Order: sequence, then structure tokens, then C-alpha cells
Amino acid sequence: MSQYAFPLIAVLIWAANTVVSKLAAGVIFPAEIGFYRWLLAGLLFTPFLLKPVLANWAQVKPQLGRLAVLGILGMATYQSLAYYAAHMTTATNMGIILSLMPLMALTLSIVLLGQQLTWGSIAGAVLSFAGVLVVISGGSLAVLLSHGIGLGDGLMLIANLAYALYSVLLKKWQIKLPALQMLYVQILVAILALLPLYLASPKAGLSMANVPYVLFAGILASMVAALAWMHGVARLGPSRIAVFFNLLPLFTALCAAWVLKERLALYHLLGGVLILAGVFLSERWKTALSQRPPKVVATEQA
Repeated sequence: MSQYAFPLIAVLIWAANTVVSKLAAGVIFPAEIGFYRWLLAGLLFTPFLLKPVLANWAQVKPQLGRLAVLGILGMATYQSLAYYAAHMTTATNMGIILSLMPLMALTLSIVLLGQQLTWGSIAGAVLSFAGVLVVISGGSLAVLLSHGIGLGDGLMLIANLAYALYSVLLKKWQIKLPALQMLYVQILVAILALLPLYLASPKAGLSMANVPYVLFAGILASMVAALAWMHGVARLGPSRIAVFFNLLPLFTALCAAWVLKERLALYHLLGGVLILAGVFLSERWKTALSQRPPKVVATEQA
């Protein structure tokens, strides 16, 4: 059972980090916490990983371009947009929208990797899209049509897309480097990529009010969760561990209700169920589009 503890710990930390992002919105600017988070992780990793990376430079150097793209997408873009979104939407909405990420990754895999299109991916896309509409409209499609998508929810959708593309490119490129060295180089890329935004943005400065959030994001969310997830992948494999990601919206909603006193409305439940049902269909219904879907045979009750 210990192998299941690693992905559970990672998902719990990431769910809590969504709530921390919301809490931090009132005491530190998004560009600040985004930059400080990766700077802290980079400084703490450097004593352990700089020497191995330099020793392995002959293998690292040819992959720098790809690692830079991955660092910008998965570290800088994804989390920065999430911090901006936290100023404009609820943590519950953020967590539920995050549950759309596996389906986004599957769609991009079909487009970029030539993965076979299935009936499950189509049905799952329709269901999940309906779920997202329910969540971002607050349960009222009329409001959505008249006012459009809220900026915070829109930023979370873009953040999701960036991380889904990160995941697909990671699979496509199959970079043959130790996982920790890859993570470290991507963190360094994120620090450099976020530096101009940090310098150009307003600053609250570090204080007793916001340092705990920076420490949580930089140590627990950036380092401990990443290491726990890597251990989970090593022990369970990427396919089995992916299921744990579907717990993220539930954990986020529970954390938000407990810490932020956010109310879990009926539209949150309905939207979350639709999104997760879509993800489940896309993962389980593997009939290729070129084949006819199985017929549903009605049977009479005895």
C-alpha cells in the first residue's frame, strides 16, 4: 500500500496549493510568488543537482532547447497563469477546471502524436466540455452567453492547455536524462523566463504575511510533490498513477470549503461529475473511430 501514498501525497499538496494560491492573492502579487517559488526551489536543489548536471553536461546540452520549452510551458506559464487566475475566480472553480487536463492531453496526443481517435475520446470531450460550461457559467448558460467566460476561469483553461502540451511533449520527446536533472534544468529555465515579468510588475515585498505561502509553493508544491509523483510513477507506472490526478478537484473543493469557507454549489457537483465522466469515458472506451461502436442490446427484466 505504501506505493499509493506517493501519488496521494502529491495530489493533496497540489490541491492545497490551489487554496494557497487563493490565500496569497491578497498579500503578494502573482508575478512575485511565481518568481519566488521557482527561485526558492532552484536554490534548494542547486547544492544537490548542479554538480550532477554539469558532470552530465554532454547529455544535457543537446536537450537544452527542449528542456527550455518544457520549463516555459510546465513551470513558468502554467503556474503563473494560475496565480493570476486566483485573483479572479474561486479555488473550487480552479480545481474543477484542472480536472479537464487529462482530456486536453489526450486531444493533443491525437493531434501531435497521431494517437488513434476513439469513440470514447469524442464522447468524453462532449461530456467534459458540457461540465466546464456548467462550472464557468455558475450553472446558468444564459449568464455565460450574456457575459462570456470570466477572466479567471479563462486563464485557468489556458494554464491547463499549457500543462497538457507540456505533458504531451514530454511523452513525444522521451528525453533520456535522469528525472531530477530534467526537473532542475526546467526550474532554472522558469526562473529566467519569469525574471522580466517579476522586474516589470508591482511588488508587495516579502513579509510575515506572505512568506509562508512562498515557502509552501517553493518547497512543498515545487519539490516535495514533484518528488512524490516521480516515486509514484517509478513504482506504479504512468498509466496507473494517472488515475490519482482525477482526485485533484475533489481534494481542492474539500480544502477550499474547509480553509476558505467556499460553498460547494450544485453546479460544482454537476460540472465536476460531467468532466470526470468524460475523462473516464475517454480512458476506458477504446473503440477506434474507424470501427463501429458496440451495439447496446436491450434486455427485458424478468
